[in-house]
Amino acid sequence: MEGFDFEKIEKWWVARVKDFFIGKPFKIKMDLSKSVRTLVRGVLSQAERRQKDAGGTAYVGAVMQHLVGAKLELFLDEALEHNGFSVADAPTKRNGDFQIENVVIHVTQTPTESLIQKCVDNLSSNLSPLIVTSHKGAISAENLADAENIADRIDVLEIEQFIATNILEISRFARESRKVTVEQLVEKYNAIIAAHETDPSLSLIIG
Repeated sequence: MEGFDFEKIEKWWVARVKDFFIGKPFKIKMDLSKSVRTLVRGVLSQAERRQKDAGGTAYVGAVMQHLVGAKLELFLDEALEHNGFSVADAPTKRNGDFQIENVVIHVTQTPTESLIQKCVDNLSSNLSPLIVTSHKGAISAENLADAENIADRIDVLEIEQFIATNILEISRFARESRKVTVEQLVEKYNAIIAAHETDPSLSLIIG
């Protein structure tokens, strides 16, 4: 048909479909035949796809930070101080994303030199830094820490392992209890999102 640019029309509809899925909550698949790490990996994979489609919006980092926060609250059975993902440490005078006793926890998808410098600052204040990151991020963090000669003074853990270990422990390694623990984790995560983020699509639903 004359007067219609079908390529533009197609691009418009593709963009609308992407917007629709970007606005949906992430889904955690409750498949007890799969490992707990697989459940966590599934959520992070969704965040990675959405981040790619959304032109760089940091969905992965936000999900990681709040999953860690929810897991800590669940494990410690106490409320912690939380911040929105976009809230920087410096203006709030925070030592990191979370602090429990003398351990400062930094959650990041991609460790940087500035993060390692924060760890140096933590150490100078007699605090123990812990970096929770992705598999690739763990390798990067260790290399950066080695360059600063602090590799033997900080802990670096992959987020899938960090969360999965506690879920198994809280569940006392029982399969049915694991389901309840994951549900509790999701409940705490969603409460954090509702209180500290403006984007409800960061929330989780169990499928």
